Amino acid sequence: MDIHLPNGWTPRNYQKPVLKYLHDGGKRAVTRWHRRAGKDDVFLNHTCLAAHKRKGNYWYMLPEYAQARKSMWDAINPHTGIKRVDQVFPDAIRSGTNQQEMKITLKCGSTFQLVGSDNYNSLVGSPPVGLVFSEYAISNPSAWAYLMPILEENGGWACFNSTPRGKNHFQKICLMAEDRDDWFYDTRTVDHTSIFTPQQMENIRQELYAQYGPEFGEAMFQQEYYVSFEAAVIGAIWADCIEKLRFQGRICSVPHDPAYPVHTAWDIGKKDSTAIWFFQVIGQDIHVINFHQSNHKEIDFYCDEVLRYNITSMGYRYGSHWLPHDATQDRLGQGGKTILQQFVDHGKRGDLGKFKRTPSVSRESGIQAARATFPRCKFDETLCDDGLEALKFYHHAYDDEKKIFSDQPVHDWASDPADAFRYLSLVWKEARNEPDTGPIDRQLINKSVQSISMGSLTKQHLNRMKAARNNG
Repeated sequence: MDIHLPNGWTPRNYQKPVLKYLHDGGKRAVTRWHRRAGKDDVFLNHTCLAAHKRKGNYWYMLPEYAQARKSMWDAINPHTGIKRVDQVFPDAIRSGTNQQEMKITLKCGSTFQLVGSDNYNSLVGSPPVGLVFSEYAISNPSAWAYLMPILEENGGWACFNSTPRGKNHFQKICLMAEDRDDWFYDTRTVDHTSIFTPQQMENIRQELYAQYGPEFGEAMFQQEYYVSFEAAVIGAIWADCIEKLRFQGRICSVPHDPAYPVHTAWDIGKKDSTAIWFFQVIGQDIHVINFHQSNHKEIDFYCDEVLRYNITSMGYRYGSHWLPHDATQDRLGQGGKTILQQFVDHGKRGDLGKFKRTPSVSRESGIQAARATFPRCKFDETLCDDGLEALKFYHHAYDDEKKIFSDQPVHDWASDPADAFRYLSLVWKEARNEPDTGPIDRQLINKSVQSISMGSLTKQHLNRMKAARNNG
């Protein structure tokens, strides 16, 4: 059987420029196109063509692994009645199909695989030479930061398509691509494609009003069909808090102050990511000076990461690390030891400070505590950038059946940084009231002599003598 690629698909006129750019060897492309503009049709068919030009691995990345299966692997093209992936990659060009991994091996030697940005660094085997981020605005931005050096090294290409979700990482990559000669960038609203008639657009708008109400309905309409970054993230929980901090100039350069201990608040992921906020309580302010997030790592990795900030030029002197309240029950590797016990054991190898459990409160109470905490915070805009994106995106889903927002926030890439910040909001007062256990000479330099008692001098001297005897 003769197969001509692309198989059974002809691009629309406005889709041809990005295809030409990629066909001519372009490496980076961003399409900010409206809903139903055919973004995935373009990039699926390009990926198939590219796989036959250069042998390698090609990944098509959706925000979540489960979404990749539902919206791509199992999805049927309503115009043809054929599965989308089967039409682009017909059986005649395949040598194998792995249903479990959503992976296709082609006779030309290349592979195509659907993956999720929620588990990007858990994939094993050879890295990709071609990569598509579909719905990038709701994907984990850390995935691109992780994969970008791989494509730079192997000369691979990457494409990003999405409708906006507020002023987040998708807006940043659009602004950057628009300003770069070596990137392709294209914006298409419904006025640019003529896919819908004016009457159809008015019907869509009225349906959105009926479903979401005039305010959210119009925001959804502008976001999805006029690709507006100005429309608010639907159901956003803290976006207004972040915007207020930015307006007040509290998202800025926030340097580490060595006069005060550094505390951390953690959300530890077993199947998803672990997020850590680093903060100092200085007077009535909370200085959030750093943020870290990683996927699928062992406890030792995170302890070493925290210790790295202690022994490098950052010179962090730790107070307390607040772990999730269930850290004494949950286990993560290490022969069945609890998470808390693993941290305590590792802490004996370096100056990690104390490990504590966050109080157990309801999620809603934690969300409200965080809302009350934001006005006290200053965030370092560089080191906390990824975490701030997550806090801004954290949102409730809309229940189409009940016509209300869900009680629980959506569990996605933003959940873990948001959970860790909820924990921070529950413990910062205790952190503020903790006695400073740093060396007396440091306290004499950085603080008032009146705050140092003879008792504290004696206690520290005795502790040093005891440590010397134990080590001797």
